[in-house]
Amino acid sequence: MNKLHLVIEREFTTRLRKKSFWVMTFVMPLLMLFIGFVPVLVSSVNEVDQQQVAILDHTGRYAALFQDNGNYSFVNSDRPLDSLRSEASQESITAILEIRDDLLKDPKAISLFSFKQLPQGLETYINEVLSRHLTEEKIRSYNIPQLQEAIQESQVQLRVPTYKWGESGDVDASSSTVASIIGVALSFFSYLFMMTYGGMVLQGVLEEKKNRIVEVIISSVRPQELMLGKIIGIGLLGIVQIAIWAILFFVGAQIAQAFFQSEAIGGTSFLSQATTFFAVLQGVNFAKILIFFILFFMGGYLFYASILAALSSLVSSDEEASQMMMPVVLLLILSMYAGMGSVDNPDGTLAFWASFCPLTSPVVMMVRLPYDVPLWQPLLSLAILYITVFLTSALAGKIYRTGILMYGKKPSMREVWRWITYRQ
Repeated sequence: MNKLHLVIEREFTTRLRKKSFWVMTFVMPLLMLFIGFVPVLVSSVNEVDQQQVAILDHTGRYAALFQDNGNYSFVNSDRPLDSLRSEASQESITAILEIRDDLLKDPKAISLFSFKQLPQGLETYINEVLSRHLTEEKIRSYNIPQLQEAIQESQVQLRVPTYKWGESGDVDASSSTVASIIGVALSFFSYLFMMTYGGMVLQGVLEEKKNRIVEVIISSVRPQELMLGKIIGIGLLGIVQIAIWAILFFVGAQIAQAFFQSEAIGGTSFLSQATTFFAVLQGVNFAKILIFFILFFMGGYLFYASILAALSSLVSSDEEASQMMMPVVLLLILSMYAGMGSVDNPDGTLAFWASFCPLTSPVVMMVRLPYDVPLWQPLLSLAILYITVFLTSALAGKIYRTGILMYGKKPSMREVWRWITYRQ
């Protein structure tokens, strides 16, 4: 394979020089930050028209409990339900809350009527107000002096600080929430990179085949060299992008930490939580996580890219390529779901076995890494993954060498098997 490095260099430099690569490299992190903050910004500026809720309280005991807020205005009414219903049909009243009897005696003596599906916020508010009031009434019914005050004073909310011992015996702050955030982020990026760069391989192979350029290339380069060179070259491009993102993350984290720790802005609850968050990050071994992330990404990428390269050599149109890519996309989505299912129990049965299966390990193991899994587990997972990559790339090369020169009729499974078993 003396010309493999030439193919790698061509694939790497050609895509590295494209403006689209650099635009996405620097714009994508900003876009992700924007997407992450959009729900917060929307919720802070979201203004809705105040909607009117009529309360028909036959007991006269509960209507006064409801106070107007920014979203709802509560109006006590003694009109019949049918009369209120006709008014509600004209959209002047959003909903009607009818209370027919003592709710302690009959909890079902209450109904909320409307002509359209109500938002969850209204139901939640009504349930909270009435539940709190009925609880207080129930406590008073025991006729025990100062029982309610004693119960309120006896309620204790405890937040246990967690720490982690380092190998040298040092104590660092830890947080399962921060670990889960890091794990989910790593698994998502692993999925994203494999999907993106695997798609580049498929598109590159298909374009060369449709333009008949591949016929010229393989006159001087073996088909297996062309396939591996394309896969490795695009993979190296992915590593460059990961390295740039890692640098941007660490620089951004240092700037944010210095910002939140400055005396000029300290003191609020949010800033205190931010400071704690950065303190927890200092106890995370990011060097180890980054190394394993690159190794698992490359293994997963080589595995799926080999499959996509072989599949794309069998087709001659974009429509057929999309159909061929769908099973691979579903496998990646399955691995993402397995990763999400492993967040709450990173040492559970699902997380353990999925982190060793080559189909899912590049994503699931990312979820487990922040939880300090034993070193032998990621190493064994990597060994299984790269052995699978070797076997998969060998089979893909046999399919690619023949399929890349075939046009028109899509080969049958029997023909593909013949290509695999053929010995030169």
